[in-house]
Amino acid sequence: MIGLFKLAERGTTVKTEVLSGTATFLTMAYIIFVNPGILSAAGVPFAGAVTATALGAALMSVLMGVIANRPLALASGMGINAVLTFSVIGFQQANVPWQVGMSVIFVEGLLILALVVTGFREAVMNSIPLNLKRAIGVGIGLFITVIGLNEGGVIRPAPITLVSLGDFSQPYVWVTLIGFFVAAFFMAAKVKGDILWGILAATAAALLLGVTAVPQNAFARPDFSTFWAPFQQVNGELALFHALTPALAFTIFAIMLTDFFDTMGTVVAVGEQAGFVNKDGTVRDIKKILLVDSGAAAAGGLFGASSITTYIESAAGVAEGGRTGLSAVVTGLLFGLCAFFSPVIQMVGGGYRLPNSKHYGLLVNSGFTPPADVIPPGCGDYFVYPITAGALIIVGSLLMKTVREIDWDRFDEALPAFLTMIGIPLTYNISYGIGFGFITYTAIKLARRKFAEIHPLMYVVSAAFLLSFVLASK
Repeated sequence: MIGLFKLAERGTTVKTEVLSGTATFLTMAYIIFVNPGILSAAGVPFAGAVTATALGAALMSVLMGVIANRPLALASGMGINAVLTFSVIGFQQANVPWQVGMSVIFVEGLLILALVVTGFREAVMNSIPLNLKRAIGVGIGLFITVIGLNEGGVIRPAPITLVSLGDFSQPYVWVTLIGFFVAAFFMAAKVKGDILWGILAATAAALLLGVTAVPQNAFARPDFSTFWAPFQQVNGELALFHALTPALAFTIFAIMLTDFFDTMGTVVAVGEQAGFVNKDGTVRDIKKILLVDSGAAAAGGLFGASSITTYIESAAGVAEGGRTGLSAVVTGLLFGLCAFFSPVIQMVGGGYRLPNSKHYGLLVNSGFTPPADVIPPGCGDYFVYPITAGALIIVGSLLMKTVREIDWDRFDEALPAFLTMIGIPLTYNISYGIGFGFITYTAIKLARRKFAEIHPLMYVVSAAFLLSFVLASK
């Protein structure tokens, strides 16, 4: 079985891959608690969403490891889950039942899968100019850093400047800083498991400072009530039939576009770091990667977990030396355990609400309140994830190195790259940043009459992004 992953060929070991998979898991574990909390606001059974999130991530991460043999882990995607909850389903089922919302995810996943099988998705990925691919990786690095600083409380929202310095008198900020500096120290000393050591140090600090506590119960029984959501009955017929209506057609298209390009950005960014992106910007084994990722989107709708996608946090495992699918398999197995031991995982990856504060980001003004058994009671609704925040900051910095390879001396290459890099963190959306870059690149090349430098698919994709931006703003 070990020979399947070609460890020796890629210069790695079982120990390194296990450390890698564990580090990736710890930086992703928050999704087990955040995703059900978001989905439950629209009527999705919370316990069922926990099981669906954990087992969905487990199954698809293992499949990615075995089929594609790349250190890419998958789980329910942040962003799409909020769109699904507050725009598609509607708060407290105001618009459509949650089973229909999951059917929308199921259908868009099948459509993306069809694009992979026909070769269209791979063709689009290969049509992206090299400088834009590099910019996507840098933009995601900035995005991860902002997420880490935000989740660790090092920065906080401000009404005019958007962000300001966090409150360093708060213990959760020191948990973040301890995790960050321990990981940075071990990384500087070239000690294996540096990021993992940082997460463990942050966990110890959180316990000592009272930011988290050892859970009273370690075991939680799986709940399968959300599984096969598209084939559950809604008003006398299958939920899937309700999704196949003109009213939801643009919704399916918009979510598909986001899924389509989020994965591209993630794979390029992690692939650059892991060494499976060629000099011309193409990704080795890309069809296998996209095949699993597309199937995962459909599986997310089928299980009731929202769209499952490749996670940029996989970069944490790559930073630990992960180079094969064994790392993803380890991550998947740990997610599988979470279906039974979620209270223990919450101690490390769970979020904490802060008193006297306002939550911001994807759920701003949504009225969303997580269940009391997810977040300790007696707090406000601003969330921090300090134990893994330091790791995300470091991982973000590791993705910045390709910025030097962008051709900054050519305006028609530099400006689209810059807008891609800055657009991703400022919109809090990988797909939007890519859209900014695509549209700008195509427009500038047309203005300079450099038609030969524009791949035909760039016209199609740029137009699709422009249309989606206009329609989404109405």
